[in-house]
Amino acid sequence: MLLKGKTAVISGAASRRGIGRATAELFAEHGARVAILDLDEGASADAAASLATVEGGAHLGIACDVTDRASCGAAAARIIEKFGKIDILINNAGITQPVKTLEISGADWERIVAVNMTGVLYLSQAIIPGMKAAGGGSIACMSSVSAQRGGGIFGGPHYSAAKAGVLGLSKAMAREFGVDGIRVNAVTPGLIQTDITGGKLTDEMRTDILKGIPLNRLGDARDVANIYLFLASDLSGYVTGAVIDVNGGMLIH
Repeated sequence: MLLKGKTAVISGAASRRGIGRATAELFAEHGARVAILDLDEGASADAAASLATVEGGAHLGIACDVTDRASCGAAAARIIEKFGKIDILINNAGITQPVKTLEISGADWERIVAVNMTGVLYLSQAIIPGMKAAGGGSIACMSSVSAQRGGGIFGGPHYSAAKAGVLGLSKAMAREFGVDGIRVNAVTPGLIQTDITGGKLTDEMRTDILKGIPLNRLGDARDVANIYLFLASDLSGYVTGAVIDVNGGMLIH
């Protein structure tokens, strides 16, 4: 087991078909105690209770609004109280909106940027001090292929901008906290089949999209979870400031 004895925090992990939930399940399978953060405490607790049991105690589900610094701080304090330390942070929470540039309102911009980028900052700020005190850790941040190619299928330009910001923030944190033994990396998924895409992808769209994917299939949440596992484990012990593509070849650069 790659994460035996480790403790992990995963934001946006309550949704049954989401990348965060798949990551939580995989981490538990590899021995980690997991704290699931999401907006709804009940959903977070239910998700945590569904995970495989591990040595060291039960998993934890907590309500946390990543766009609120105080909420992130309170969540971090509860996790430390329960687990004693945090070894791994997966900044996974995110939302999208399929609109064009001229349709983006001020409220749209602020909401998309707050969840996808500012939330990465706030949750990292809440957890890094404890990681430093414990001698290090691993942070992985969710970006997107849309940040690299300038737009996606279900995300507007504000989503691309926020996810591009995550890349810059991740690299800057990697440079700043490497001396403390904290590795920070980013993941850029392509089109992954989750609740966000569910019901929006027609057969015609799927056929057209597959023409541009060399591996000839859409991604699954587990595909991204596997990369998070690599970044969380000692297998990536000399990897920081990296951007890892998980897109089936949709973007080769």
